[in-house]
Parts: sequence; structure tokens; C-alpha cells
Amino acid sequence: MKNVKVIIWGFGAMGSGIAKTLLNRKGIDIVGVGDIGAKVGKSMFEVLGVEKGDNPEVIVGNAEEIIKPGVADIVIVCTDSYTKAVFPKLKFVMEQGINAITSAEQMAYPAAQEPELAAELDKIAKANGVSVLGTGINPGHIMDLLVLVMTGAMTDVEHIVSRRVNSLSPFGPTVMEEQGIGISVEDFNAKKASGKMAGHVGFHESVGMIAEGLGWDIEKFEQDMEPIVTDVDRVAPYGEAKAGTLAGVAMVGQAYKDGECVIEMDHPQQIEPEQVGISTGDYVIIKGTPDINLANSPEVEGGLGTTAMLVNMIPQVINADAGLQTMLSLPVPCCVLGDYRDRIKEDKKIVK
Repeated sequence: MKNVKVIIWGFGAMGSGIAKTLLNRKGIDIVGVGDIGAKVGKSMFEVLGVEKGDNPEVIVGNAEEIIKPGVADIVIVCTDSYTKAVFPKLKFVMEQGINAITSAEQMAYPAAQEPELAAELDKIAKANGVSVLGTGINPGHIMDLLVLVMTGAMTDVEHIVSRRVNSLSPFGPTVMEEQGIGISVEDFNAKKASGKMAGHVGFHESVGMIAEGLGWDIEKFEQDMEPIVTDVDRVAPYGEAKAGTLAGVAMVGQAYKDGECVIEMDHPQQIEPEQVGISTGDYVIIKGTPDINLANSPEVEGGLGTTAMLVNMIPQVINADAGLQTMLSLPVPCCVLGDYRDRIKEDKKIVK
């Protein structure tokens, strides 16, 4: 069997991290990289700052010109956060008869906010005999899948608190903008009032995934955000916050069932939290039978965690039945250290 063939669409912080990881995996080749701007026309290895070695050359180009029928088994799309924005790209990939996986946060459970687009994606995937998945560290793992995994050891669930205290420093410019890094409190308040302040993208999706897994009918979901204002200058690779401006956003959310709050989401995130003495961590606190109190500190680093999820879910996505998938419908993620070819069903390979 030939190596598994991968194309990366979007070569920013996430796409570059995925490429570096894949170059050290067995039985898998990067056969294309799509991006825009100054990177186009350059060697992937030059952009990454790594030695080419015995690897075949890959020149960064226009994604629509690179992605063609039969050239890859899967395309990893790292360009957007919202289902509406990434939809045309996923549609294009699947219409070439290629599987797709994306880091777009809303795609972790697109039916939560875009049910019509979710249905259309499922239809397109099935029509072309491929599958599509959105995943990452959050949503996709820490604040939803991990919660559900822990409830597997319970006979009854009454109330869930999913908390993630994390650093935004590893993420790229898109996330910096969504989190308002470096803007004034006045700008934050204006954007929040107008609905233009994104904050964390994914609470609706995480709650939707948890509710489906447990069989809960959520009647109401509310979320809010407050600015995290820094007292000192902070600098991250893709963003900076001067003293008195936003270093991040604290997000909270509540989901209600039968008039009671049954799921609480708590997610303060900022750049360089350690600089001001804040410890990061991931926490799952569930009241039920038995009670669960899971703590992991420091956090699973967001950039590395999302990279790992996208890379490690490649076999599951290729092997999946045609259609729109979520982390609920696929085998559990695990770190793929062996040969990727050993994980792929022969009849699922596109590049034979």
C-alpha cells in the first residue's frame, strides 16, 4: 500500500505545526500545501525552516489548483473558525472525492448553530463517498469529548462543570483577533454590544455534543464574556497586549434542562498567563453517581493539542462511513506512533 497522502490548506501557525508533525510520522506524505500571499511559490521546507532531507519537494500554491481528484486521501483545512466561512472549502474538497478534516471550531458540532449547512455537508460527503470532520483541542476534546468519556464511568449524571484555563499564546492571528488581543476595554464593550466580539468559539458546539452523548434535551443555552485586562505588557508570537488593554477574554456558559442549569462552561483564556502568575489547567467536575473530579495542570497546550487531534484523527476520518462525522461518531482519538498505512482500510484508500 502506498503512503497516506495529505494536503494542508492554510499554512499559518496551525498548518505549519501539522506539517512539522507529519514529517516525523511513518507511512504518510504531505503532497500539497495551499495558502495565499507571500508563502505561495516557496518551498514548504523553507517556510517551515526545516531541512528537506530525502522528502520530495512541496511548493506552496493555490489550494484550488492543488486539490484534484485522486491526488490525496485527505485534506486538512486550517483557515477559518466558522462553519459558514469554511463551508465552500470543504464542499470543494469533497467534490474532488477527497476526505476532509478541519480545525474550524464550529465544525466540531455544526448542527448546534448551522443545522442546514450541517445537513448539506452530510449530503455532499455521502454523494462523493467521503467523510468530513471538525475537531481540535477545544471544541473536540477537552471541554466535551473528555467530559463524555468520564461520564462513561457513571450510572447517573446530575450536573457538569467543564473548565479550561488556558494560554492563547500558541495560536495565530485569527484567534488573536477573535479574542480581542490588544484592544481597549472600550472597543471590547462596543464589539460585544454589537455582536462582533467573538471570544471563544465553541461553547454551543461543546454543549451540543455533550447533550447528544447523554441524551439530554437542552431547552436554553446562555453565554457571556468579560475582558481580561493586563497590568503589564505581554507579547505572544502572533499578538501583543499593552498594559491596560485586553490580554484575553473570560467566557462562561450555562445550559438548562427542565428549568435547571445542568452544564456550566468556564473558559478564561489569555496570552502569556504565566507572566502574571496564573496557572493553566483543564478540569472536569461532574455531580452524579459516582462524582467525578478530574484535574490536569498545566493545561494541554492549545496549539499542540489541536495539531495532535487533527493529525491523530486522520485514520478515523479516512476509514469512516461517508458523511458528516463528529467526535461522537468516530473511534476515540489516540496518538498514532506506528505506520499510518497499518491503520487504513484498503478499500478506503483514495490514492492506491
